[in-house]
Amino acid sequence: MAKIIVNGETQDVQLPLNITELIQKNNVQQPEMVSVQVNNDFIDNLDWDKIQIKEGDEVDFLYFMGGGAFWFKV
Repeated sequence: MAKIIVNGETQDVQLPLNITELIQKNNVQQPEMVSVQVNNDFIDNLDWDKIQIKEGDEVDFLYFMGGGAFWFKV
């Protein structure tokens, strides 16, 4: 087992493991909408199957949300 950090929490994982498999293991909702950082580097979703996770890697699953205006009457 290898130790990695996912979204700030330590996880024990079995290697070899790529990003796609890690997303599935973590039941990431709407994976088509998530951005992935490994050791602070953004990973293109076309490369998720190619990038292998290593012992000690820090992985973050990020969702970027658009803002909007909140309108109310005064």
